[in-house]
Amino acid sequence: MNSSQNPNKELDGISVSAGPEAMPDPKQSQPAMTPVEGTMNVPASKLPVFREKKDFRASLHWRVFRIIAEFIDGWQFLADYQKTITFFGSARFQPGERWYEEARTLGKLLAGEGFGIVTGGGPGIMQAGNQGAEEGGGVSIGLNIKLPMEQRINPFVKESSAFHYFFVRKLMLSYAARAYVFFPGGLGTLDEAFEILTLIQTKKVSDKIPVVMVGKEFWTPIQNWIFEEIFTKLKAIDEADMQLYTIVDTAQEAFEIVKNAPVRDDFFY
Repeated sequence: MNSSQNPNKELDGISVSAGPEAMPDPKQSQPAMTPVEGTMNVPASKLPVFREKKDFRASLHWRVFRIIAEFIDGWQFLADYQKTITFFGSARFQPGERWYEEARTLGKLLAGEGFGIVTGGGPGIMQAGNQGAEEGGGVSIGLNIKLPMEQRINPFVKESSAFHYFFVRKLMLSYAARAYVFFPGGLGTLDEAFEILTLIQTKKVSDKIPVVMVGKEFWTPIQNWIFEEIFTKLKAIDEADMQLYTIVDTAQEAFEIVKNAPVRDDFFY
């Protein structure tokens, strides 16, 4: 039998089977994936890798409609909460650690003033803020991210909406809050902090909205770098840009600033 008749060809040293046994049966059901307990509520970098089976919904055309639907669902969900504060910070802090307990205390204090606490719905600072809100008798809100097998959500979230796209979820965390509170965190926290400050700097968000950084040990070195490198050396920002936020060290200090946050009527242009 010559090579043209051989169903098992060798191309560049790779054996390629041309027989029907090489093709999966589309009608044959695939084994279901079962959740692994305790693997979802972990830092994003430790989440399992997952690739959805592609079909027409993975096309760019269909994706546009999915994005629009998420925006509509998110805005409609948030419309029911007119007085909220959004917490940002590391997902890695544990109950009993300093910044977890400060976030928990602040959530409780703000809940006592009628504020709902909005977080990303996950562990760490997010869980602490939601826990404080629940303990203070307030509204505990989580804007979660959808995972293949479940939502990444902490047990103290009482009202929630889930998103497939991280960028839609991030916008919803920023949307309509009367103030933003940032605790120490990693790359995600820094990304969110600088994005909020950029929106205020460019007047897409009102400069009347308080932005509070909790934790002098963490935020002061960043402030010094901004002043020395970006402002003094490079002249890449104005002096007024360094007045867009306030650094404090405790939940009580943050509360004194945030409790007087004005009604939000600007949103995004």
